[in-house]
Amino acid sequence: MADRIKQKQLSRAKKRLHIRKSIRGTSERPRLVVFRSSKNIYAQLVDDLTQKTLAGVSTLSPDFKADASKKGKIDAAKAVGKGIAEKGKTLKIKRVVFDRGGYLYHGRVKAMAEAARENGLEF
Repeated sequence: MADRIKQKQLSRAKKRLHIRKSIRGTSERPRLVVFRSSKNIYAQLVDDLTQKTLAGVSTLSPDFKADASKKGKIDAAKAVGKGIAEKGKTLKIKRVVFDRGGYLYHGRVKAMAEAARENGLEF
């Protein structure tokens, strides 16, 4: 069982590095990074040129913590997508580069991305 978990982690790390070779975020078009754990999901807008995080939202954020505990994981991911899009609007960011972080584009990652698109981010 432990070998299977290690293999999955190694596989995701390889995918993530392969994706990161071609994706770069700038101040005009930052990188939208997704990280998901077994219970939470995190999203950040990152400018790779200056190596700064412009904004970040997660299910552990004070704004979403109360809402996320009552809903399922998919609904929490949608709330995070909406939150990161709103923070992007306040920073006058419309276009981003999506970095799924080696995760498959389905489930919580897809729900978060679609919610971000519905609320104004373009990618």
